[in-house]
Amino acid sequence: MTAARPDPYAAIVDDLSYSYEGVFPRESVQLAVDEARERLELVSTIPTYLPVLVAKDARERLTAAAQAQGRITKKVPELLFVCVHNAGRSQMAAALAERLSGGRVHVRSAGSQPTDEINPVVVQALAERGIPLSEAYPKPLTDSVLRAADVIVTMGCGDACPIYTGRRYEDWSVADPHGADLDTVRDIRDDIQARVTALLRDVLD
Repeated sequence: MTAARPDPYAAIVDDLSYSYEGVFPRESVQLAVDEARERLELVSTIPTYLPVLVAKDARERLTAAAQAQGRITKKVPELLFVCVHNAGRSQMAAALAERLSGGRVHVRSAGSQPTDEINPVVVQALAERGIPLSEAYPKPLTDSVLRAADVIVTMGCGDACPIYTGRRYEDWSVADPHGADLDTVRDIRDDIQARVTALLRDVLD
């Protein structure tokens, strides 16, 4: 008789409940895992990796909520990059900021209307700089993520991003890579990198 396989999602809830003991009850952890799984099942192309992505997404959700509610303290500044689909500009900005900061900031990205997948030309342009996006995926803009951020950078999402006091806001006029060829996306990447470099210099000064 073949033994039943352990439920990886139950294990994720167990691990996260332990990590956030005293911060969130198990029911809140379960909800975060369920919501992450429901969303990622729609876009994940490799089912084997789905539990890993769910665990990462649920942890991000819980951390952002805990920071927004003042339940845990921030160790480094929190940067949030937002565009419409979270498939191009905000993904590039987040990946470049994470690489260039050397861990001195924590970076998130989100979309006001997230799409199903990251622009493959964006993936290619970042890969040329040695930055993989193998675990990245478009994510929705949530209130917790907004409230947890110290600096919020928007790129073409108009009035979709609410304004909260105590946050630094910047709106970058950056070309949209959607439908663009590789040479154009390279130019957009380089534009974003210059902006990210200046932002990090200012934030970390």
